[in-house]
Amino acid sequence: MRNSGTPVNIIVGSHVWIEDSDVAWIDGLVEKINGQDVEVQATNGKKITAKLSKIYPKDMEAPAGGVDDMTKLSYLHEPGVLQNLKIRYELNEIYTYTGNILIAINPFQRLPHIYDAHMMQQYKGAPFGELSPHVFAVADVAYRAMINEGKSNSILVSGESGAGKTETTKMLMRYLAYLGGRAVTEGRTVEQQVLESNPVLEAFGNAKTVRNNNSSRFGKFVEIQFDKQGRISGAAVRTYLLERSRVCQISDPERNYHCFYLLCAAPQEELEKYKLGHPKTFHYLNQSKCFELVGISDAHDYIATRRAMDIVGMSEKEQEAIFRVVAAILHLGNVEFTKGKEVDSSVPKDDKSKFHLNTVAELLMCDVKALEDALCKRVMVTPEEVIKRSLDPQSALISRDGLAKTIYSRLFDWLVEKINVSIGQDATSRSLIGVLDIYGFESFKTNSFEQFCINFTNEKLQQHFNQHVFKMEQEEYTKEAIDWSYIEFVDNQDVLDLIEKKPGGIVALLDEACMFPKSTHETFANKLYQTFKTHKRFIKPKLSRTDFAVAHYAGEVQYQSDLFLDKNKDYVIPEHQDLLGASKCPFVVGLFPPLPEETSKSSKFSSIGSRFKLQLQQLMETLNSTEPHYIRCVKPNNLLKPAVFENVNIMQQLRCGGVLEAIRISCAGYPTRKPFFEFINRFGLLYPRALEGNYEEKAAAQKILDNIGLKGYQVGKTKVFLRAGQMAELDARRTMVLSAAAKKIQRRIRTHQAQRRFILLRKATISLQALCRGRLSSKIFDNLRRQAAAVKIQKNARRLHSRKSYKNLHVAALVVQTGLRAMAAHKQFRFRKQTKAATTIQAQFRCHRATLYFKKLKKGVILSQTRWRGKLARRELRQLKMASRETGALKEAKDMLEKKVEELTYRAQLEKRSRVDLEEEKNQEIKKLQSSLEEMRKKVDETNGLLVKEREAAKKAIEEAPPVVTETQVLVEDTQKIEALTEEVEGLKANLEQEKQRADDATRKFDEAQESSEDRKKKLEDTEKKAQQLQESVTRLEEKCNNLESENKVLRQQAVSIAPNKFLSGRSRSILQRGSESGHLSVDARPSLDLHSHSINRRDLSEVDDKPQKSLNEKQQENQELLIRCIVQHLGFQGKRPVTACIIYKCLLQWRSFEVERTSVFDRIIQTIGQAIETQDNNNILAYWLSNASTLLLLLQRTLKASGAAGMAPQRRRSSSATLFGRMTQSFRGTPQGVNLAMINGGVDTLRQVEAKYPALLFKQQLTAYVEKIYGMIRDNLKKEISPLLGLCIQAPRTSRASLVKGASRSVGNTAAQQALIAHWQGIVKSLTNFLNNLKSNHVPPFLVRKVFTQIFSFINVQLFNSLLLRRECCSFSNGEYVKAGLAELEHWCYNATDEYAGSSWDELKHIRQAIGFLVIHQKPKKTLDEISHELCPVLSIQQLYRISTMYWDDKYGTHSVSPDVIANMRVLMTEDSNNAVSNSFLLDDDSSIPFSVDDLSKSMERIEIGDVEPPPLIRENSGFSFLLPCSD
Repeated sequence: MRNSGTPVNIIVGSHVWIEDSDVAWIDGLVEKINGQDVEVQATNGKKITAKLSKIYPKDMEAPAGGVDDMTKLSYLHEPGVLQNLKIRYELNEIYTYTGNILIAINPFQRLPHIYDAHMMQQYKGAPFGELSPHVFAVADVAYRAMINEGKSNSILVSGESGAGKTETTKMLMRYLAYLGGRAVTEGRTVEQQVLESNPVLEAFGNAKTVRNNNSSRFGKFVEIQFDKQGRISGAAVRTYLLERSRVCQISDPERNYHCFYLLCAAPQEELEKYKLGHPKTFHYLNQSKCFELVGISDAHDYIATRRAMDIVGMSEKEQEAIFRVVAAILHLGNVEFTKGKEVDSSVPKDDKSKFHLNTVAELLMCDVKALEDALCKRVMVTPEEVIKRSLDPQSALISRDGLAKTIYSRLFDWLVEKINVSIGQDATSRSLIGVLDIYGFESFKTNSFEQFCINFTNEKLQQHFNQHVFKMEQEEYTKEAIDWSYIEFVDNQDVLDLIEKKPGGIVALLDEACMFPKSTHETFANKLYQTFKTHKRFIKPKLSRTDFAVAHYAGEVQYQSDLFLDKNKDYVIPEHQDLLGASKCPFVVGLFPPLPEETSKSSKFSSIGSRFKLQLQQLMETLNSTEPHYIRCVKPNNLLKPAVFENVNIMQQLRCGGVLEAIRISCAGYPTRKPFFEFINRFGLLYPRALEGNYEEKAAAQKILDNIGLKGYQVGKTKVFLRAGQMAELDARRTMVLSAAAKKIQRRIRTHQAQRRFILLRKATISLQALCRGRLSSKIFDNLRRQAAAVKIQKNARRLHSRKSYKNLHVAALVVQTGLRAMAAHKQFRFRKQTKAATTIQAQFRCHRATLYFKKLKKGVILSQTRWRGKLARRELRQLKMASRETGALKEAKDMLEKKVEELTYRAQLEKRSRVDLEEEKNQEIKKLQSSLEEMRKKVDETNGLLVKEREAAKKAIEEAPPVVTETQVLVEDTQKIEALTEEVEGLKANLEQEKQRADDATRKFDEAQESSEDRKKKLEDTEKKAQQLQESVTRLEEKCNNLESENKVLRQQAVSIAPNKFLSGRSRSILQRGSESGHLSVDARPSLDLHSHSINRRDLSEVDDKPQKSLNEKQQENQELLIRCIVQHLGFQGKRPVTACIIYKCLLQWRSFEVERTSVFDRIIQTIGQAIETQDNNNILAYWLSNASTLLLLLQRTLKASGAAGMAPQRRRSSSATLFGRMTQSFRGTPQGVNLAMINGGVDTLRQVEAKYPALLFKQQLTAYVEKIYGMIRDNLKKEISPLLGLCIQAPRTSRASLVKGASRSVGNTAAQQALIAHWQGIVKSLTNFLNNLKSNHVPPFLVRKVFTQIFSFINVQLFNSLLLRRECCSFSNGEYVKAGLAELEHWCYNATDEYAGSSWDELKHIRQAIGFLVIHQKPKKTLDEISHELCPVLSIQQLYRISTMYWDDKYGTHSVSPDVIANMRVLMTEDSNNAVSNSFLLDDDSSIPFSVDDLSKSMERIEIGDVEPPPLIRENSGFSFLLPCSD
């Protein structure tokens, strides 16, 4: 795997792989190279020195999630393969290709989401390698090759014990049965029968070994036969090399075959019948201390095995005989021998041995004495006489073990034959797919004859494998048109010659040694040493005289020849043959049929090795006649635990499985193959001119290689083929270019930084100089300013001193003048003040006396008003309390509103009257208060008048009174009155304050009561509205119930006579199902309706209570014929209204067809619609009839009602929907309230609702089914049209991806190229546009148009999203940008289509939009799981996010996916979710159901005016259709 030129490419700083004893290979960095010695700093911190020839380059640009095909690795060597498998295994990607070889690593956990029906559907017919690696892909390519080429195929599954071979085989057979399944025979398919035979074969052919608790100790080849149509027609199971020696000899901690332990765990009656006990009591089982397996119940498995035997077809007698033989083998192992009386004779050792001997004879139904003689004696036939010879005890034990092994092997062969007979084989089948489940290469501390045969088998298979791999290499080279004639083929024929060549091979020498009685394993070993002493593949160990070693393809194996001779002998001793042939048990006799005449006289030797070689030769002939496919199963660890990857163990398995040998074959040719795009993208920088010119990819790659001067490479049609080591050389040159570029960038950056520092320093210097000059100028300016300030201060100080002297003189003069003037003024002021005081006293006294009188009067008035208002407030309070109690009664009435609507209305009226009375009382009180206020005002005016008169009288009295005496007396009396009045005023003030407070409280309560009254008034109005609405709802429901009940009454009487019809068998189920989904009970299975049957016209109506309708006369028949001829034509539309639907509706209404008991017009209309759309692929015709059918259905929906509603009893209304037709029609028959039907003619103002009879109701149901059928046909036609384009839209064309590389260097905008890039998306947009225009031109209701496009966009979302998850090449950054551009085209189409027709179609793409948004977002490693799952991709499940995250690769910028922590968290969540019963599938399902009901359609469509629709010319002149003519106003 190494080219001599490779070490030259390792330089200091290179990332390399170096061997490590613990983890096989470890990566590191080259620090020093001394000749052929390299010092490497490993990632684990160690410094390792190794030879230059022992290290490998590491690809630092490998995708973070690994590659799905090892041939895509830049460096195809052991560490690269191991690292790629480890990365993928950590991401739960257990399958990986190596060319067309599938490597399957056992996950040791359930991964149901990658094996469900969704996944099988995705891989069905998919080209190999297009989707992610999977076992289904291998099975599919084998099946397709068999069907297309007519050649048989085989699938070889290999691997060591515990690697998952059996499970892989089961998955292969499941998928093959899915592809070619046939009808069930006797309740089971062939695939099921083969799988059900597994428990039987595992019980008798599997055992616990050191590596696996359920190890297959035989090889199995399952032939699945197919007929000419590709359907499974039969199967056969072939077995190879059962490990016979395990019956008699096992080592601790292994176990014998499972069947022995199962029988010991059988029910007690079985144990007593076979005289069995615990396994430790039997010699064949107690050689090991392991009797039970952890977590496995032998008793349960015994029952399961017996059940499997029943399924396979084994009778009770056969099962009893099988386990009798098994018990006999266990007892036979407990028979021991001791020396007899004669020389070299033997007899049973003790009573225990005799007991077991008798039990064996009893179980095998043979003679005890004959059994003892067969074990202890031999018969020698000579020409003269027959001689009986006794055997010594050791020979007797060997004879006993030989009999046990012979019986068990014959039993196992019988079981296999019985299984094959049960399954059945197709003798006429010419095509088959064989699945080989065989043991892998084995190398233990002790290797005996079994390991020799197993490794011989693997050498044979490896040669076949090498030839196939080399053939695939040749096909690849031929396909790419490159020269491969000088490539050498790696072959292991020399090892096969060493083993099987005649007459000098190991097998031939072993047979020769077995034929000589005196031969021993020492003589056999010496013979091998002499014969093969010069053979390069044969090795003689130095420390052993009998061992030998063979250098196999997977490594050297040392064999111990001690038991080779004994294990190779397979002759049946005549005494044993005669003994068991004479058994009274037919089953035992069948195991040992009579031998041919010439072989029955003596012990004819039969070689197991030769027979096995013959079987192997037949197997290889079968495989050579088929096209092989390889699956290599790998066990990741010996702990049998998930998420544990043992490098050393896996590397050994890859060697043993031939994977590394296949890589070695690839390395002999061109191990590195890069598509032109990837090669140019990676190495275009070595010759930029190749990118600048407008070259094709191939020419650009050729120019790059020519410029480099590389030798030995070849350029194919689509790829560049490089020899081993050339990739490393290219990478080294690329590293040098990148290093030089990095240095140049660093130099430029350092220059820029130095220049920037200089500019900053110069700028700082200039700033400092300017600052210093400014400070100096500032100091000079300060000095000048100080001098000017001093002069100014002196001037102002002198002026201030002079002014101060002048002011002092002036003030003194003013003071003297002011004092003189003040003395004169003071005297005059004192005189005036005394005069004014006397006047004021007299005025105040008179005022005080008048004020006291007024206050007394005012107090009395206020007291009267306050008491009166309090009385009114208390009365109002009582009324408010009564109103409050009435409000509580209203609340109770509201709860019982549905039952007491009339009572609630009555109370509302009472409340209205009370409110009116209250308002009248309030008005009266206001009037009373206003009148009292007027009275009080009059009293105040009168009081004021009296006060004025009293004042005048007082003035007169004062004037008339004597001057001194009388005045003094008056003053005394007035003072007493003033005091009394003052006290009275204070008391009145206190009372006034109290009355004011009470009045304020009363006013506040009155305001609150008024507000609550207003609230109650509003609530009452709302309650009245609700009551009215409820009354309307109750009325509407009663009407519906009456209609349904009357309809049911008619339909129940007539449903029995209706015959089933093909058409409704599917549609009625969908209607019933939709009805049950909308909340109604599901319908029991009853005869479905016949939509086309004319039996409606012929059925007996004698049971119907209604009066029979008269049949149509001849004129009506002619009119119907004319109507049918008319509607067959394309009548078009008038004012967006379909003429056909309007004409049919008018005619049916005019002829009163809805109200008759029998008529044929409905059937004829339905037949006409059916014939028009029966074989129509023309969307225009389908859209035309969808528009007409939906419009007619809407008119019927708003017109028809069931008859006989008035006569139905109220107590039966609740059960109306329980009948068949009631539930069927309830989901689409409700009539909306307030629908005004259109004018038909001048004689009728508006359409009345028609009481429909049974034919009309059936017609409406048939029409509903046709609307759904036409809708589905239109939708499916569009899906078929865009499906091919969707497959091209998920991945960017290769030319466009190449343009990304070229565009990076040229950056020239090219609009035409961008348009070509999204040509497929534009094709989808064009299809959608044409489709929309077609629906618009036929005036299909916008509601149906929205539903169609919503489902189409959902289909686009499902197809694109599922393809994205199954194809890793689609999960790239550039591909995400491509799909995002395409989605933008769809968004633009939705915008142009408007919400009226597109609706929520854009929202249906949420899965693919969020997935693409994740692909093109930057800085993914910084995103947390919460941000991804809740902000970026809230719609996607954890399984879907995990799939996208692990498959993502950036082919544009080289960025990585999300962080390992996020991946680990996703795995934890997936493990938790895997325990749920919900499927873990990450794929989406397409919904093809009908997404609407007739009620939805009716509510969405607007009112249709049909009165002014002109009839077509065909019927316009006919007098029978004169009612169709629109009437003038």
